[in-house]
Amino acid sequence: MTESWVISDDSLVPLWSEMVLEALQSRIDSGQLATWLTSSSGRSLASVTNTERAMVMLLEDEGGPGEHAVDPGAEGLSDGFVLSNGQDDEYPDGDTVPIRKAFRCVEHIVGTGSWPVEGHWVVDR
Repeated sequence: MTESWVISDDSLVPLWSEMVLEALQSRIDSGQLATWLTSSSGRSLASVTNTERAMVMLLEDEGGPGEHAVDPGAEGLSDGFVLSNGQDDEYPDGDTVPIRKAFRCVEHIVGTGSWPVEGHWVVDR
């Protein structure tokens, strides 16, 4: 069976890879900078953005260690990553990726279940 994904706080309508860019951009345009997706196998996928960069995390199960996309050569810090609870976070740029790359990561994970081959990510253990 193919893994399906839904936006956790939106609806139970499956989100296909072809819909990811539009769905994420629509949420960002409406001020929702954090998006959590849940898969039919129980995995979670998060994207939190400041509209320029995004933290993309993939969690195998609730409370367990996950993985996140990284930008190996990036330096500095960026703020404005507003979580669903209103908390405004700051992350090292190396732990986030440019927004378009984040969209591609989420789209690829939703479509295939795995990180893109050309991407970089680290396991959070």
